[in-house]
Amino acid sequence: MPDHPRAGQPATAADLVDIAKLVTAYFTRHPEPQNPAQQVSFGTSGHRGSAFDTAFNETHIAATSQAICDYRSDNGIQGPLFLGKDTHALSEPAWATAVEVFAGNGVTLLIDSADRYTPTPAVSRAILAHNATGQHRADGVVVTPSHNPPQDGGFKYNPPDGGPAGSEITSWIQRTANGYVESGLKGVRRIPLGSALAADTTDTYDFLGHYVDDLPAVVDLDAIRAGGVRIGADPLGGASVDYWEAIAERHRLDLTVVNPLVDPTWRFMTLDWDGKIRMDCSSPSAMASLIGRMRRDAAQEADFDIATGNDADADRHGIVTADGGLMNPNHVLAVAIDYLFTHRDHWPVDAAIGKTLVSSSMINRVAASLGRPLVEVPVGFKWFVPGLLDATIGFGGEESAGASFLRRDGRVWSTDKDGISTCLLAAEIMGTTGKTPSEHYRKLTARHGEPAYARIDAPATREQKAVLAQLSPEQVSATELAGEPISAKLTRAPGNDAPIGGLKVLTESGWFAARPSGTEDVYKIYAESFRGREHLNRIQEEARAVVDEALAS
Repeated sequence: MPDHPRAGQPATAADLVDIAKLVTAYFTRHPEPQNPAQQVSFGTSGHRGSAFDTAFNETHIAATSQAICDYRSDNGIQGPLFLGKDTHALSEPAWATAVEVFAGNGVTLLIDSADRYTPTPAVSRAILAHNATGQHRADGVVVTPSHNPPQDGGFKYNPPDGGPAGSEITSWIQRTANGYVESGLKGVRRIPLGSALAADTTDTYDFLGHYVDDLPAVVDLDAIRAGGVRIGADPLGGASVDYWEAIAERHRLDLTVVNPLVDPTWRFMTLDWDGKIRMDCSSPSAMASLIGRMRRDAAQEADFDIATGNDADADRHGIVTADGGLMNPNHVLAVAIDYLFTHRDHWPVDAAIGKTLVSSSMINRVAASLGRPLVEVPVGFKWFVPGLLDATIGFGGEESAGASFLRRDGRVWSTDKDGISTCLLAAEIMGTTGKTPSEHYRKLTARHGEPAYARIDAPATREQKAVLAQLSPEQVSATELAGEPISAKLTRAPGNDAPIGGLKVLTESGWFAARPSGTEDVYKIYAESFRGREHLNRIQEEARAVVDEALAS
């Protein structure tokens, strides 16, 4: 799909959402239980939607919170529930609804001591730190739709393993929550917010202090300081805003918070590729302002040695260098893996590298050069959780700019994506080696080849998407792809044999993967070639033909 003509340009008044109307819609619109578009629906990262579409409302959050309480009770989870929220306009009212229900159920609830915003990785760290003490198991909820536009809300559950809940858990919560919606919230236990906040079971937790103080355990901040690395950190109006300021102050880094503003309209953003406001730190259009500050010419030096961005809940990373601009997330993953597995002497010698099937095959080549096992899983960070938890995976990353890795001593750090530590790792690489991550990626391409990678969308009906999700390799009759013999046709991930919800076709120097979108009437084609852009275009064209034939069979 072509970019919007205003992509990368500043938002105007006409682009902004009416916050008062949005919050009013949250409280006044009620879902139709039989309408699939208005039901509780957990995707790869929780329930998301807009109050304007009656897809994210008070009814949904009350029902989902009660379902989580039921899940905790059924599974003997008796420890505290850590509750965080991001800066989206719907996060505050949804947080309040959740507090009322959790307190109404007598859940030991821990909320932010400063009544501010909480990044997803800080909640994951809190869960893991508590559970390491051997006390009753804790879990958590983050009220966030991640990088989604300002009109959206989101609600995601992290069980005691600290990572995104798996499909067995989310399916149970979704089914139970929709039962409460259908019954008109009969059986939902809830008390007024004032009483909930004053309840003996509700207490506070210093998410920022614990997370920021523990950062030297995962990133070599001394190397950043000693290297004099100048960092420009842009929270993009998200939950990391207080964290970056605290990191600069507590760890004495040359770090400037580029934009400390929080505004639920995100009026300071540049428009994303489709003309929408979206806090996607991996998008050149959304990151246009920060990229502009890093441009260097003969007359002016860049403001910073490295600049970073995070999405609204800080589980994604964006890395900008003066010599390379905004790095493709796949490039960041490859460089991070190559660096970490050669600079973490205390990591397990057999720790594997985790990647999703639609991430770049450059990672495969880097893993082979390091002599490390590679674990390829379906899309979704939840697949990395067990390996990160027991340190059998040293690094897990996905193409959409999400990653997490072990502490420097080889123990678990976070089992959810951590955009803050990944951004700091980019600065550590520069402080330790004197070279930017972009320079390191060019070294990798000189050694392993330079891939061309892209994702495109193609129209698909709901019925066609259902067919694509259930394809078998036998339904693909093609034996060649872009002039090369097909070496594999995958519908299950080689790393854990889990269904990938689509199809991946590989050759010696290229591949494509096709997956149905969970929210739009399209399917996504990811493709990559180590033979250049023209070969990539040919793979994309033939990929459409392969998928169309399979859908028609």
